[in-house]
Amino acid sequence: MTVSYKNGRCWPGLRQVEMSLFRWLVVALVTTLFTPRPILCAPNQGHDSVIPPSERDRRAAALSPVTAGLPGSWHYSGCFVDNAHGRIFGFEAPVDPNLTVEGCINVCAGMGMSVAGMEFAQECYCGNTLINGATQGDEVSCNMACGGNPTEACGGPNRLSVYTSGGNVPILPIPVVKDTGLPGQWRSAGCLQEPGAQRVFPYQIIMQNNLTVDACLNQCAAFGYPAAGMEFGDECYCGDVADEAANGGAPAPAGDCSFPCSGDPIHLCGGAQRLQLYHWDGNIDVWNTPANTGRYEFFVPGVVVPLIATVGINNKVTFLEKGGTSEFPNSTGAYELDLSLANDFSRAWREMHVKSDVFCSGSIILPDKGGRQINVGGWSLDSTFGIRLYTPSGSDGVQGTTDWEEGFPAVALQRGRWYPTAAMLANGSILVIGGETGSNASPQPNLEILPKPSGGNTVVELDWLQRTDPNNLYPFVFVLPSGNIFVGYYNEARILEPGGFQTIRQLPNIPASVNNFLGGRTYPLEGAAVLFPQHAPYNEPVRILICGGSNPGAGQAIDNCVSIVPEDPNPTWTLERMPSRRVMPCMAPLPDGTFLIVNGAHQGVAGFGLATDPNLSALLYDPAKPVHQRISILGNTIVPRLYHSEAVLLPDGRVLISGSDPQTPGFPEEFRIEVYIPPYLNQGFRQPEFTITNKDWAYGGQATITVNLFQGNTGNMRVSLITAVSSTHGNAMGARTIFPAFSCAGNTCTITAPPNANISPPGWHQLFILDGPTPSHSQWVRIGGDPARLGNWPQGPGFHPPGV
Repeated sequence: MTVSYKNGRCWPGLRQVEMSLFRWLVVALVTTLFTPRPILCAPNQGHDSVIPPSERDRRAAALSPVTAGLPGSWHYSGCFVDNAHGRIFGFEAPVDPNLTVEGCINVCAGMGMSVAGMEFAQECYCGNTLINGATQGDEVSCNMACGGNPTEACGGPNRLSVYTSGGNVPILPIPVVKDTGLPGQWRSAGCLQEPGAQRVFPYQIIMQNNLTVDACLNQCAAFGYPAAGMEFGDECYCGDVADEAANGGAPAPAGDCSFPCSGDPIHLCGGAQRLQLYHWDGNIDVWNTPANTGRYEFFVPGVVVPLIATVGINNKVTFLEKGGTSEFPNSTGAYELDLSLANDFSRAWREMHVKSDVFCSGSIILPDKGGRQINVGGWSLDSTFGIRLYTPSGSDGVQGTTDWEEGFPAVALQRGRWYPTAAMLANGSILVIGGETGSNASPQPNLEILPKPSGGNTVVELDWLQRTDPNNLYPFVFVLPSGNIFVGYYNEARILEPGGFQTIRQLPNIPASVNNFLGGRTYPLEGAAVLFPQHAPYNEPVRILICGGSNPGAGQAIDNCVSIVPEDPNPTWTLERMPSRRVMPCMAPLPDGTFLIVNGAHQGVAGFGLATDPNLSALLYDPAKPVHQRISILGNTIVPRLYHSEAVLLPDGRVLISGSDPQTPGFPEEFRIEVYIPPYLNQGFRQPEFTITNKDWAYGGQATITVNLFQGNTGNMRVSLITAVSSTHGNAMGARTIFPAFSCAGNTCTITAPPNANISPPGWHQLFILDGPTPSHSQWVRIGGDPARLGNWPQGPGFHPPGV
């Protein structure tokens, strides 16, 4: 073992400790003054031989401990050996060249600590105990004069003058490995050597002065990491067992892990470049790897780089793109894709038109008779006030004739908004919330309701959006079964009452990364959110799922999903780890109640040029499976989908995946459009069929369908309703999955509509039946009518309201 003399101490084999130039000069000066000749240390010395006995006696005769005039009950307890088995104090105050005994005691007392120690003339240490099996040394070895008082002894080389405000100084034993009484399924796995300056595990948590083995293990386990290590006494690391070999870890002698835990000095927390290693027996999160993963397929060449994708009630997909900032000057800003003509490029696309720039706006489908799509907000100036409406027309193979309609300033938002969210409320009116006043401008921390009443103002200011700007854009909004409203923004969430939109409950903060609680879930730290499916008779409180996101600063993407039942008496977040990090994901609700997770990046945040490492893997999240077993790893794509990408459910059960406008070198704007074929369509089974005549349902009403099944029978059939969705920036605006009650006689089935607008806000839904796992093609049904009479709004030139 190599031994060096540093700062007057014998340091066996420790990594160089960084210190300021000032401290180095001070220590060098002290060493020069009090060391008459070069000193070499042998391993494991008690250090009495560092200074010759005659010199120690001469110095000690001129110095003495302080026995009078100390604050309160403080008194001298003796000269103690430091570093025989490790440092005997856990806290060191800043070096003070003018140190006195009284000054050090005041520092420690001011911190509420009862033991103080002085060493090397200018170093002050504090604690409530001595640690590492501290023992008393020869009094004359505390032979260095305090920097601020040459008559007072302030320890010596590896010697501490110790004072206490209590009785005898408590002394803790030499720390040992904690290998019993561990939380969960953790077990000790020895001492691990790190590869130089590199890290074995990716996540570091500094727990200065409060690291314990249990605290580190509990934090790692909570975020799904089955390997953990402690280093330097106050650093916790989390990762996977596979990281150890992959990142150059190697077994180390147990004695190399010799640092006490800063918050539990009787146990060991690693050493210098040494990890006190622990493994979880088994798996915390199980990621399924099914044989049938489904697959990506190229679908159609695009003519637009979309930023919003919406499936209309005409079974065509509308795309909106940025206008004034587009690199393609011939773009009209809007196009419609006829899915039935995907193999006939010349007929598949219909050019449409918008008058203002829809860049980073919000969209939903209205509950009016025409199933109009409304788009609100936009890029800058007048565009931020934009209200645009489109009534779907045409059918499969038949081109539509309608286009987007605008009427600024007569029909406009009350506040200009960039990155707003739109949501359908239970009363049938439109909530528009959040955003900024323009491109990277001041926040718009409020909400408003459409349509605006004549002469009225529906704006409600929201201090919590003001406080969390700019990390709260495109907030997640869901109507709850109580009629209250859930809002998730940045790393916070709350419940609003639907009358005046006042907060009735602030929920616990949303967990982020294992080592950074400041990570967020809404733009630009962009994740995605959906409601868990609701099942008749709707007596279970609803759960909300949020997946992915990112952290401020370096933009380390988040690798977990979190969920909460916001109206539980004591709501808490459930955390499930994903197989990889993901920022800017999209989640598409599927007719079987699962969610397809696609798109995004392993690193970065949302925005132009702010992510460079695409996540090409698709995942399936199944709420019906046990917690920590809900995620399956599906197929990969070759198309990076970064900023501005979308995913929407198609009428045939596939998921259309589009977009990517990253403005990042090496990642071009993406015109290609893909579909994902989920596992339920990849089994070779024929899709079931049904017919329906009544497509306009009242709450609690009944509708009859005739079914044709090809694998099973109505005993294992299911019925699902997927609310019409617009997809942008990880926000599936309007997403909701409902499994209504139904009964069958032969192949005739009667479906009972949801009971009220809190379970299912008024609007259009894709109705599916499922023959075992296999869904049918959908048909559009409207539930709840148009209670706010949006179909008659707005009146005026240029608009053609379809009626209610």
